[in-house]
Amino acid sequence: MGALEVLATGPLTTVQDHGRPGRFRYGVGVAGAADRSALALANRLVGNPPGHAALEVLLGGLEVRATAPLVVAITGAPAAGTVDGAPVPHSSVLLLDPGQVLRLAPARTGLRSYLAVRGGFAVAPVLGSCSRDTLAGLGPEPLRPGDRLPVGPPPPRRPVLRTAPVAAPATGTVTVGVLLGPRADWFTDPTVLFTGTWTVTPDSDRVGLRLHRPDGQPGLERSRHDELPSEGVARGSLQVPPSAQPVLFGPDHPVTGGYPVIGVVRDADLDRLAQVRPGQSLRLRPVPAREVSDP
Repeated sequence: MGALEVLATGPLTTVQDHGRPGRFRYGVGVAGAADRSALALANRLVGNPPGHAALEVLLGGLEVRATAPLVVAITGAPAAGTVDGAPVPHSSVLLLDPGQVLRLAPARTGLRSYLAVRGGFAVAPVLGSCSRDTLAGLGPEPLRPGDRLPVGPPPPRRPVLRTAPVAAPATGTVTVGVLLGPRADWFTDPTVLFTGTWTVTPDSDRVGLRLHRPDGQPGLERSRHDELPSEGVARGSLQVPPSAQPVLFGPDHPVTGGYPVIGVVRDADLDRLAQVRPGQSLRLRPVPAREVSDP
């Protein structure tokens, strides 16, 4: 089968699929694609099942060379793509001939782009998944120039779409729904969470978005200061450390945490959070329990 030879990786490129669900009891997190809908769309365009392993590219900068005829697609953050210097469309089926080089420029908006290839990447799974967990160090190492990614056998289903235009990630304030709890009662007024906006800080990553309260806006105050034993946490949890600046857990979050979780972002909003850049603002709104799926 063919392969992609890695010439450049940009800030960070990892292999991701649907992750490792169902292993929390063993201390293993889910990981997987930060923007699950973008991964599924890329795989659909090339005719793969939704969870096939693809590349998650942070802020563009990826360069790869095909060693055989390959069918690929790029989704997620709109990083302008070229093949041997010629522009190619985003969220479309692309054909690479042997020796052709695909390059992704820095993404114009959003944070993470996804490159899927028909057949998926045939890398060795760890605990049932090819995803890189950056916190636990599980799965394939982040890509480096000189790596060679073998491509698996093509699935029976052939691509049925040529293109799938989708809206670009938002550049302004992003609003997401939050269900209060399970430790909202540890705060004097947990509804302060929904007042004003929060700014995403530069030290955010796949583990979580670090949030900062802009000057002049009310902060969170603890009503209880005793020690909280470590307890299970889920993707989307808003954990509040002593700094009172929440951490919104992403796909590589720890399995347990010892700080109170004031609320949990509804599952339907998590993919949009994967495309929020440092410096952007978040507005949190309350939602009833029926709107929050179990992550």
